[in-house]
Amino acid sequence: MNTLFDTLKYFVTITIELVVLFMLISAIVEFVFMYVSEEKMQKHLSGKGIWGNIIGASFGALTPFCACSTIPMTVGLLNAKVPFGATMSFLISSPLLNPIIIGILGALVGVKAAVIYFVMAFISSVIFGYVLEKTGGSKYVKNVRVKPSCCETEKIDKRALPFKEKLKISFMSAWGSLRPVMLFLLIGVGIGAAIYGYLPNDFVLKIAGPDNIFAVPIAAVVGIPLYIRAETAIPIGVALMGKGMSIGAVIALIIGGAGMAIPEMSMLAGIFKLKLVAAIVFVVFLTAVISGYVFNMLF
Repeated sequence: MNTLFDTLKYFVTITIELVVLFMLISAIVEFVFMYVSEEKMQKHLSGKGIWGNIIGASFGALTPFCACSTIPMTVGLLNAKVPFGATMSFLISSPLLNPIIIGILGALVGVKAAVIYFVMAFISSVIFGYVLEKTGGSKYVKNVRVKPSCCETEKIDKRALPFKEKLKISFMSAWGSLRPVMLFLLIGVGIGAAIYGYLPNDFVLKIAGPDNIFAVPIAAVVGIPLYIRAETAIPIGVALMGKGMSIGAVIALIIGGAGMAIPEMSMLAGIFKLKLVAAIVFVVFLTAVISGYVFNMLF
């Protein structure tokens, strides 16, 4: 009964924390973007050289997009003649540096871990976009146009609205973003609670503990088919870490799940040729593995 009580307590506590964080961060980001026009964003993204990649990665880090918004946005940037490298930096950073992921990591794992994660994923996004442009990756883009995002709402000039109306719309948008992922979040917390309450510590230590040198790359690969969203992966990873899984393996799991999710890769295959999709998967996997080993060394 004590184990069951602890498991239920973990489930309720983590669920409340994640829902509150998700709503607050989504609302803040939505509110900030009411003061920034799309034309200005595209103008800044058109910076030349590596500066364009830095801006592209920064833009991706500020946008809590799901895959159904990230892909159409990527096509929109390409159609708007935004440099290919900056667009690729955006494409990589958008899922990995989602502010919701950073906020949840900071709350559940620690601010230091969240900052290191952000820096590593950001640098990877900038370098990847820059290298891909210099090596002629743009020739692997198909000539397609994607329909408006499933998350896209009616276009209105939100910048002209009163402050209270902007605040209301921000939280309504946050709730609209939370609803589609709520099931994934609950599934992740439920699995994490079961792991927290019932999975033997010795088993986790043997399979994915800090002494297993292959734990990090295995975790990165496991994240691909198992976790559609990072909101699902993070509570499971935190529970596993409490059982002895190395923090590096947890980080690799989160990056693999967030950056190489099967639905997103399927959508990318519709706008990019196979070689470019493979390059994206390779870069995300490499980022996951390198980040995992760095975390194991630092923590």
